[in-house]
Amino acid sequence: MTTQQLFWCIPAASLLALGFACYFFRMMLKEKEGNDLMQSIARYVREGAMAYLKQQYRVVTVVFIILAAFFALLAYGFGVQNPWVPFAFLTGGFFSGLAGFIGMKTATYASARTANAAQHSLNRGLRVAFRSGAVMGLTVVGLGLLDVSLWYIILDYFVEGATETQKIVIITTTMLTFGMGASTQALFARVGGGIYTKAADVGADLVGKIEAGIPEDDPRNPATIADNVGDNVGDVAGMGADLYESYCGSILATAALGASAFYISGSEMQLKAVFAPMLIAAAGVILSVLGIFLVRTKENAGMKQLLRALGRGINTSSALIAAATFGILYILDIQNWAGLSFAVVSGLAAGIIIGQATEYYTSHSYKPVQRIAGSAATGPATVIISGIGTGMISTAIPVLTISAAIIMAYLCAIRFDVAHMMTASNISMGLYGIGIAAVGMLSTLGVTLATDAYGPIADNAGGNAEMSKLHPDVRRRTDALDALGNTTAATGKGFAIGSAALTALALLASYIEEIKIGLQHIGQQILILPSGKEIDVAGATIPDLMNYFQVNLMNPKALIGAFTGAMTAFLFCGLSMNAVGRAAQNMVAEVRRQFRDIKGIMTGDATPDYARCVAISTKGAQREMLLPSLLAIVIPIATGLLFGVAGVMGLLIGGCSTGFVLAIFMANAGGAWDNAKKFIEEGRLGGKGSDNHKATIVGDTVGDPFKDTSGPSLNILIKLMSMVSIVMAGFTVAFSIL
Repeated sequence: MTTQQLFWCIPAASLLALGFACYFFRMMLKEKEGNDLMQSIARYVREGAMAYLKQQYRVVTVVFIILAAFFALLAYGFGVQNPWVPFAFLTGGFFSGLAGFIGMKTATYASARTANAAQHSLNRGLRVAFRSGAVMGLTVVGLGLLDVSLWYIILDYFVEGATETQKIVIITTTMLTFGMGASTQALFARVGGGIYTKAADVGADLVGKIEAGIPEDDPRNPATIADNVGDNVGDVAGMGADLYESYCGSILATAALGASAFYISGSEMQLKAVFAPMLIAAAGVILSVLGIFLVRTKENAGMKQLLRALGRGINTSSALIAAATFGILYILDIQNWAGLSFAVVSGLAAGIIIGQATEYYTSHSYKPVQRIAGSAATGPATVIISGIGTGMISTAIPVLTISAAIIMAYLCAIRFDVAHMMTASNISMGLYGIGIAAVGMLSTLGVTLATDAYGPIADNAGGNAEMSKLHPDVRRRTDALDALGNTTAATGKGFAIGSAALTALALLASYIEEIKIGLQHIGQQILILPSGKEIDVAGATIPDLMNYFQVNLMNPKALIGAFTGAMTAFLFCGLSMNAVGRAAQNMVAEVRRQFRDIKGIMTGDATPDYARCVAISTKGAQREMLLPSLLAIVIPIATGLLFGVAGVMGLLIGGCSTGFVLAIFMANAGGAWDNAKKFIEEGRLGGKGSDNHKATIVGDTVGDPFKDTSGPSLNILIKLMSMVSIVMAGFTVAFSIL
């Protein structure tokens, strides 16, 4: 089979993923939704979620039209931009939004059905929730591979290059630009959805659970419907868009690096290097489907048994994709296929280790969370201190793991030629190895994302069971599934953040390649290095370009960029945290007003005004999401304009390193606080309603925007800044001031 024939396995795998997503969706719809009250509650949530998403898409559409017009001006007016960029940007945003929309639509139909299934058994509830989550997982990978395949086919037909090898470089760097559209849409979805869900959650917890002393998801709480809506728009639609861009970004960056690394090896070897990450991802689709079918558990299973059930699906898929990678690269007969296969294994292993470390620090089956729960004996302050400390400590294993994966992937790709690590050819090959390690980490995204999307479905199922006043055994089962969901969500965020670090390094190298093309766009064909040596732009290596633009630690422009990147991560988190705080204040005031003014809520004789709380969350999220989201677009453009390529490289390194560690800290601290509360709610340390319980609710309230707004948005911020820099490379080299 020729290399071009192997390409058709990629769109075939995408259609297989979408086919199974459709199958699981239909199977979910065949499940009974429960009694009339359960159906009514589910309908309230579904309508609220859809109304919010439509409003968000209206705002985002305006932003996309403005940005596309700007890119068109750069391309067709100034000639410093690839003419395909405006179109690729729009399709990336469309597919990212579509992935989130399908996942959220599925989740809103699945929650009541999960609650109803939990009336029969824990295993049945797990199966309905997990396979509904699998719809989003398979939709993300299916649409991602479909988008990649379609753009390759289009560009292969239309793009012309001086030589076949140059054509492949142009195609792959152009394909990278649709990643900016995906990242932009993902950031709006994550930030907007995160503000919505946490404003509702904070209002429901602080007033309902602490002040009024009513249970979580009690129908007397005016914010409970908004809280359930928020789980869907933030944790499902936001996560779907988030991991869509992570998945596509890793594939596209690696393909672009492959085209560069194998430039002198001829077009046939170039194509093999470009198709390799796509084919590995395609194999991951098939094995993810297998992993989904392996997830099942027994009645009365504890947290460790439930985690083991999900781990069975993920670990089996990961082991099989590792074996499949060797076969794929061997069949491709790519240069150093064995070394590159081990680079993929290093990425897979890093993903599993980060997942296990995240589970340890966020599951209440282990001591870190139990210690946080124990600190509640001395009040909310010590719960918060303990949670922050645990979150900080939890960064060590992921950072060391990613560092080990980076060096192992690099060395495997260059055949452990340590003596010549930094030669031009070895740098290109090593960076390709790092990129393909990121692909390995995300290759089983179909099943790992299913474990993440499952969490909000289980959470909503618990809310439905509580509001419908089902038997306490049902709530016990849904609480077990929900506690598991908190851990799997934290694990999913760990995967996303870890892959962001690897992908960001690959995107750094891709940025340099795009700079080369940007120089050619403005007509510069010769570079004069600081040594006086003249080289042709088309044949310039990464070290040549780094030398030409003086990207080094002694250049103040690079240092300013690094400080700016580190500052951006904190500025972004501060803005999004404060946005949640302001929206939550409005929600708290409204819930208190309803308890005060609507007589009979507490006795059950009057119905709260749920719609008013939904409207407050919607308005707050739409208003607050724009500024932090636009930062990721404006800052790279401004840095490039002021400080040139060296400043942008510093910006991306500072943003990646700081954002990566900060994201892990926030996601794990938030998950630990949440499960410390769940630990007490299971009847330990005084149980529900006790002072210990109230102390952990305060900790969970602080942790909510940590883990569901600011923390998970950081990995998108890292990659979006890289994508913006890549798209604006021609603008930077043409108009930079310094």
